[in-house]
Amino acid sequence: MSQTPVGRSPDLTKLVEEEYDVEVRDENLLVHHVPFVNVNGAVEYGILVSELTTNGEQTVRPGRHEMWLVGGIPYDHLGQKILIINDENPHDFGGGLVAACRMSGKVHGQHPENYYDKVANYVRVLSEPARAIDPSATHKNFPARESRADESVFRYHDAATSRSGLSAVTGKLKLGKVAIAGLGGTGSYILDLVAKTPVEEVHLYDDDTLYAHNAFRSPGAASLDELKASPRKVDYLFSKYDPMHRNIVPHPVRVTAENVAELSDMSFVFLAIDAGPGKRVIIEALEAAYVPFVDCGLGVQRHENSLRGKLRVTAGTDGHYSHIPSRVSFGNENDNEYDWNIQTADLNMMNAAMAVIRWKKLFGYYVDGKQEFHSTYTVAWNQMLSGEVAE
Repeated sequence: MSQTPVGRSPDLTKLVEEEYDVEVRDENLLVHHVPFVNVNGAVEYGILVSELTTNGEQTVRPGRHEMWLVGGIPYDHLGQKILIINDENPHDFGGGLVAACRMSGKVHGQHPENYYDKVANYVRVLSEPARAIDPSATHKNFPARESRADESVFRYHDAATSRSGLSAVTGKLKLGKVAIAGLGGTGSYILDLVAKTPVEEVHLYDDDTLYAHNAFRSPGAASLDELKASPRKVDYLFSKYDPMHRNIVPHPVRVTAENVAELSDMSFVFLAIDAGPGKRVIIEALEAAYVPFVDCGLGVQRHENSLRGKLRVTAGTDGHYSHIPSRVSFGNENDNEYDWNIQTADLNMMNAAMAVIRWKKLFGYYVDGKQEFHSTYTVAWNQMLSGEVAE
């Protein structure tokens, strides 16, 4: 899928990773939360605006060395106007963005080679006087602001990625569509993790209602009023994760032979549904459409006055399907007491984490040293086993 100029341009990516709050708007580069000293000698935070020159895909050498400041006229800590101001006439960029002045500052007298050098220089010039007044003044630790739909799938900046310098790694998860079939305990935790990745669309399939027993094995905390309303699971979970991630699409239906074709254009599918013939139909359809998937399994049995448990994740990708019939049950598992609503939120969470880690390995986010397509975890022995290792 396509990326914004920020994701495609090394200089803009470097700005994000060094915790500059950048935005591309109307072919301009905006840098939010830039500290400067105002006319009263107090520290304020403004917005730097620059033209943004690209080749249609990513940035090239800046077309101009000037930048504009929205928020006021900048001064130094001695009460003098910053020397690089060369125009104090307001400039309207539209959409309520009005700059107070234009500044002209070059790095060592040279035209900037890229937007990282350009922005870093202006932020340094404005920030140094601000830090002389308030040592804590910084362009970092900026407050959350709403992003636009053409800027990000997230409704606010993914500071966790930028602070750790993982933009290139996280970019491997910028997939088109990911589906989660089954939104019980395991599926809801899968959503919790996938919603924090830059997947373009997350499709939720489940026809069940949210009841109290679901609430005790799902992430977060449903209120009593929410439970009394008896919402569909997909609608309830949409309401929880839409405030963070755009394009979460609820489908209040079970995946069956009648609608399984909807999964054929997915980039990946998580299966968190009960064992049974219906699972066979889905997996055979995914294999036919060459859609990669991970199937989750969780079994719990009573042992005297305790519980035994085993978790399973089994992956299937193009060229690696032959192990599926021996690893995935398509029958009815009557001895699996998990189906009796035993509350196992911790096992649901771990099963979901195993599935999401397997997914991230398949797309290169994590190093995949063993390339296993099947793994199990046995609770009693604290034992993780891997199988079906790719040759």
